[in-house]
Amino acid sequence: MAVKEFRLPDPGEGLTEAEIVTWKVKVGDTVKVNDIVVEIETAKSLVELPVPFAGEVKALLVNEGDTVEVGTPIIAVETEPGAPTSVDDAPDEGAVEPGMEGSPAPKLTDADGEVDEEAIEEGKIGGTTSTGRTAVLVGYGVKQTEAKRRPRKATADVAQPDGDIGGEHEVRLNPTRGGQSKRPPAAEGTAAMSAEAAPPRATSGDRPLAKPPVRKLAKDLGVDLAEVTGTGDGGVVTRSDVEGYAQSGSAHTSSAPSRASREPGERETREPIKGVRKMMAQAMTGSAFSAPHVTEWITVDVTATMEFVEKLKKDKAFRDVKVTPMLVLAKAMCLAAKKYPLINSEWDEDAQEIVVKHYVNLGIAAATPRGLVVPNVKDADSLSMLELAEAIGELTSTAREGRTQPADMSDGTITITNVGVFGVDLGTPIINPGESAIMAFGAVRRMPWVVERADGAGGSVEEIVPRWVSQLALSFDHRHIDGELGSRFLADVASILEDPARAMLF
Repeated sequence: MAVKEFRLPDPGEGLTEAEIVTWKVKVGDTVKVNDIVVEIETAKSLVELPVPFAGEVKALLVNEGDTVEVGTPIIAVETEPGAPTSVDDAPDEGAVEPGMEGSPAPKLTDADGEVDEEAIEEGKIGGTTSTGRTAVLVGYGVKQTEAKRRPRKATADVAQPDGDIGGEHEVRLNPTRGGQSKRPPAAEGTAAMSAEAAPPRATSGDRPLAKPPVRKLAKDLGVDLAEVTGTGDGGVVTRSDVEGYAQSGSAHTSSAPSRASREPGERETREPIKGVRKMMAQAMTGSAFSAPHVTEWITVDVTATMEFVEKLKKDKAFRDVKVTPMLVLAKAMCLAAKKYPLINSEWDEDAQEIVVKHYVNLGIAAATPRGLVVPNVKDADSLSMLELAEAIGELTSTAREGRTQPADMSDGTITITNVGVFGVDLGTPIINPGESAIMAFGAVRRMPWVVERADGAGGSVEEIVPRWVSQLALSFDHRHIDGELGSRFLADVASILEDPARAMLF
């Protein structure tokens, strides 16, 4: 029998690390090729990873909540002689589930454990294309000659091989703990630590052993984990250890006076900036300080749009899709973008060119528990109203589940952000990087509105009546979109919302 380590595969899109969110297996479980063993979060999405070989789980080498670099061993599996050790060797019942065709697997090996290059076909995980790019978790990664990874620390317990990312090698397990290898968080190193070397209490310069929830509890209570004696297996600090230390009165809490009596940790909490939130922060900062933003507003009587939406809801063709005023706005933006192509463009600073897109990949900004994501409907301008409704519904549903894939967030050309769903009238949106404009859609409210009616004698009279009213705000890149162009685009979109029949004129 051999014990194999599965390394965190390259998720593609230039990403170099991921957070371990949830383990789907535990030590002692039996797994088959392509069984889902862990859920990870990259800077762009949540991804479920299947294991590339079969056997018994001997160790989970990283903890939930740890952020680890690509190539870090994350799980050890003891395989049977002759058992499948790759996707291609797996029986039919281990086939990749729909939607997981891009799942990671190590390169195929021969009887001596060497990579069999001839067995890897282009398009399969581990295979390379004619341009030298390797198939990875999502699409294709960078060329092997260009790939650069930050150096990782290593310890003497396990020699880190020079094999390919996602590969396998043998690992020595701790015989005194039932084969489970204990690892510190990735920031402190990725090699296994034997229980014999772990002191019952952390010494100076060492990071005490504790699970992420225990570390958070210690931080909330103001407890220094280095001062706590761990009673867990191998000197691990447990929740009861932290609580007992805090109750003993030895917790190192702030001595600053407080006007109100509060429990330690109640006044503030700290959350690490990582994953989707980190990517969002970088993208918004880059956009805000590179593209000079101009924002224009318009208030619109959308009564006709609301009536149109009600008609669509009663139409049999739309009974299985969600129809909202934003659907009409999305269609209006696609039509207006064809009339004003420069709105649907990109400023290429490096090439000193303006790239005009003759297609509309319509982004829909979606707030998720893990941060803001902006998936986009590919070629939205070529879709019918029904197809557009279906695509938006699928996109937003996937985003709410936190499972939007990087490919769905790339190559956007113009974006909608619907702040009205939160009861907000309007805001000044920041342009999504790589685009030139973004439209904010405010809340739709019943408000008094001045309308002109015929008086029956060939004239007209103005009346104040309740109408459905909303607001639009368009932010655009003023480097190449001037005020006239932005104003005309915004006015045309508003005209369709005022009277959807005007769409027939585009």
